[in-house]
Amino acid sequence: MPKNDYTVFWTQTAFNDIDSIIDYLSDDSMTAALDVYKRIKDKATSLISFPYRGRIVPELKFQNITTFRELIISPWRIIYKVEKDVLYILSVFDGRRNLEDLLLSRFIND
Repeated sequence: MPKNDYTVFWTQTAFNDIDSIIDYLSDDSMTAALDVYKRIKDKATSLISFPYRGRIVPELKFQNITTFRELIISPWRIIYKVEKDVLYILSVFDGRRNLEDLLLSRFIND
């Protein structure tokens, strides 16, 4: 049977996003923060066998950019892309935020 599992690689930006989420949530409840962390990590890991399960990011699809996909763990969005047999987790952010504003702030601050 051919291997169809992908390697999941978390970018530094995605790690920083997770750290920020956990830091913010832990101010109220460490238990809740750890629960969110586990849910996000489990959801990302579940992409190993079915990486194209996530939808194309709607804001980018509108601009004819179809390389990036996302999974939702409400209210969080995991943005990723697939290249060959590697799945790159690019960002994790609160879905209530405007994606364009988020990207712009990252470009300005980097």
